[in-house]
Amino acid sequence: MRNTRYRQYVLAFAVVFLMAVAALSDEQPTRPYKASDGYVPDAATAIKIAEAVLTPVYGEKTVVAERPFKAQLNDGVWTVNGTLHCPNGDKMCFGGGAEVKLAQR
Repeated sequence: MRNTRYRQYVLAFAVVFLMAVAALSDEQPTRPYKASDGYVPDAATAIKIAEAVLTPVYGEKTVVAERPFKAQLNDGVWTVNGTLHCPNGDKMCFGGGAEVKLAQR
């Protein structure tokens, strides 16, 4: 009796396994998705990606303090720069803003 149940489990496993293999072999190979305008198509997307990359490095407080960010596309590369806000409204101050470069593709 025990041996028969074991055989049933093995047979059920084999059937499920063969069905899965058959299903996988019927699938057509998929081609990777390619965006026509690149994966970073506009300035708004470039800025969102830059903020997402900068936040774990510098912290959310620092990244928010550098808003607004500006993005410029040049030869397929987005350059995103943060804004340096000088204390007391001075026109010049020490330091710099964050800069991130992203490939459009």
